Amino acid sequence: MSDMIVKDLADTVGVTADRLVEQLNEAGIKVSKPEDQITEEQKQTLLSFLQDRHGKSTDSTIASPKKITLKRKSVSEIKLAGAAKRGGKSVSVEVRKKRTYIKRSPAEEAEAAAELLQQEEAAAKAAEAEKLEQARLLQEEADRKQQEEAKKEQAEAEEAKREAAVIATAVEAEQLAAEEARLAAEEEQKALAEEAKQEKANKTAKKEDTKKETKKESKEVKPAEKQLTASQIAHKKLEEADARRRAANLARVEAEKALIARRKARLEEAELEKERAKAKALADEQAKEKKAARKAKEAEKPASPTAAPSTTDKPARRGRRDDRFERKELHVTAGKSGRRKKKKGGRRETTPQIETSTEHGFSLPTAPVVHEVDVPETISVSELALRMSVKAAEVIKALMGLGTMATINQVLDQDTATIVIEEMGHVAKPVQDDEIEMALAVASEDVGELTSRAPVVTVMGHVDHGKTSLLDYIRRTKVTSGEAGGITQHIGAYRVKTSRGEIAFLDTPGHAAFTEMRLRGAKVTDIVILVVAADDGVMPQTIEAVQHAKAAKATLIVAVNKIDKDDANPERVKQELANHDVIPDDWGGDVQFISVSALTGQGVDELLDAITLQAEMMELSAPTEGPAKGAVIEARLDKGRGTVVTVLVQSGTLRKGDIVVVGQEYGRVRALFNEQGEPMKEAGPSTPVEVLGLSGTPKSGDDLQVAPDERKAREIATYRLTKARDLKMAKQQAAKLDEMFSKMESGDVKTLNVMVKADVHGSAEAVSQGLVKLSTDKIKVRVIASGVGGINETD
Repeated sequence: MSDMIVKDLADTVGVTADRLVEQLNEAGIKVSKPEDQITEEQKQTLLSFLQDRHGKSTDSTIASPKKITLKRKSVSEIKLAGAAKRGGKSVSVEVRKKRTYIKRSPAEEAEAAAELLQQEEAAAKAAEAEKLEQARLLQEEADRKQQEEAKKEQAEAEEAKREAAVIATAVEAEQLAAEEARLAAEEEQKALAEEAKQEKANKTAKKEDTKKETKKESKEVKPAEKQLTASQIAHKKLEEADARRRAANLARVEAEKALIARRKARLEEAELEKERAKAKALADEQAKEKKAARKAKEAEKPASPTAAPSTTDKPARRGRRDDRFERKELHVTAGKSGRRKKKKGGRRETTPQIETSTEHGFSLPTAPVVHEVDVPETISVSELALRMSVKAAEVIKALMGLGTMATINQVLDQDTATIVIEEMGHVAKPVQDDEIEMALAVASEDVGELTSRAPVVTVMGHVDHGKTSLLDYIRRTKVTSGEAGGITQHIGAYRVKTSRGEIAFLDTPGHAAFTEMRLRGAKVTDIVILVVAADDGVMPQTIEAVQHAKAAKATLIVAVNKIDKDDANPERVKQELANHDVIPDDWGGDVQFISVSALTGQGVDELLDAITLQAEMMELSAPTEGPAKGAVIEARLDKGRGTVVTVLVQSGTLRKGDIVVVGQEYGRVRALFNEQGEPMKEAGPSTPVEVLGLSGTPKSGDDLQVAPDERKAREIATYRLTKARDLKMAKQQAAKLDEMFSKMESGDVKTLNVMVKADVHGSAEAVSQGLVKLSTDKIKVRVIASGVGGINETD
């Protein structure tokens, strides 16, 4: 059927007849009522009109879909292993796949091409405009330089004029002074001529009587005094003023000398008074001690045996001699008789007077002698006794009183030796016996000029608060997805180049098990960024990070993350941190609070500005020349490469081929790599770098130093290893007795010995601490060894 009425077509299409009549009229088909007929061509015209209106293609009579979605579904079964009697269990697995295809029309492609052409034309116009602008700027710069040169020449000409005027003025002044000097000389010559003329007249005049002569001379003296020139009067006044000034200065100097002498005399008098008071107090104390000793000796004398009872059995002729020995003036040693005194004659009777004067010349010390004992990190019992000037048995007795069984040759640690010294009443002075290390420190002293360095920034905060994600946005990389469990388990060291300069970032774990790792990160840092989630607030690891930052005296910047969430509350974060002495700067404190979003990048530029501003205020600097010094961030064993140590260079320059000492390990730097695995030839200050070539894996936090040669490095490493072994043995010996008593008190407690091996030292440390915390009253977990790498035969 080619022709049909409008009403039937409306029923077929599913619209009202009136609406269809309106659409036909809009398409240019003249119909007035639903009973009018339309042809097949008019239908196609209406269809094309409607397709054009709705943006569909008119190239084909049948509209093809622009988007096609294919859905596929496959079902399979998996058998699970079960008990032998019941057999396996089947589980149905359904896999659904969905793929969408979008078709672009030729008209859209033509529009895109036209738009691209317009963009290219606009870019060409912009480039042309930029060239014109550059030419204009160059012309303006040339004009400006020409004007500046003209101004400079004009200024030089004016300066030359001013100099000429100054020179002319000086010449005029010199001429005027010369003229004045000439006039003064002429006046002086005239005055001398008049004086000579007057003197000649006086000589040729007739002599008058003495009275008239006297009157005449007095009258002539007065005019002569009046004839003094003005210059002579001024000169005389200047001399008088100068004399008065010298006299005043001399008087002032004499007064100051007298004042200083009086002060010095008062100070000397005060010192003498103090010395006299001390001498008087010392004399009084000695007199009291002598008096007490004399009383004690007199109290002991009646109990001593005398020769009186034996006189009754002796003849009477010896009575006088025995009475002489009983006078208690001559102190004869017991067991000696008085016969030997008789051989020396009677003249020796005055000798007791001499001996009595020195009777109390020596007195035993009443107070114990206190020694100041130097205590190294390890010391034997015999050497400790020698330094305290006591017998070794007394030291062993004191150790037994403290609960430690020790022999005379046993080595004690510094803490135990300090306790023993203080227990015996002496003063302990801990010393470091490290002359070898001091020599290395002197050899590797910083040389060269200080230059500015990039700040070292540590990102800290609670677990899952967005520390690594924030750093990822800054680095434009993805690191979080590569960590196990989505949380950071290592310290990541990166050097990031921003538009505001270079910044060295340290990303620390936020989990509670990685406390030691966070502490190491805070020790080597300049600025700590504390990341706090706006929807979670302050958490335990947040408080711990604040404490680490304060202990390391590092500058704190708070980044309130996840600000894009609906339940974000930055004011709550400020209030909670204010309770821990972290006061925001808008509250009058000194800590910057920056609201950021690691997801959208909101506030990241403000955070980088705050870091750069804080670094400029701190004026960070380090020498770039000389041997390098640094700190170990992390250490691990890599298959095929050996020991890989992540080091943060703090000063100097670390180069490939240097001999380094790191803790108890040493070696030659075989290769240097940055955080992206690219090889480097050298690394300057504030640069994190991976070092290959050490003899073993050092501990995290050890210092890196460059040694002059390999022999010196081996000697230092061996010395440190021996000292650490002795210290460990001393501490184990001290803990043996305590462990025995604790076993007796706790009863039957089973011990589980564990050896921990991990990929990096920080993870092994965290796992060891976590295992020890699992100990109970009946089972004790003891980590006997921990290290880096796989388990081998030596373990």
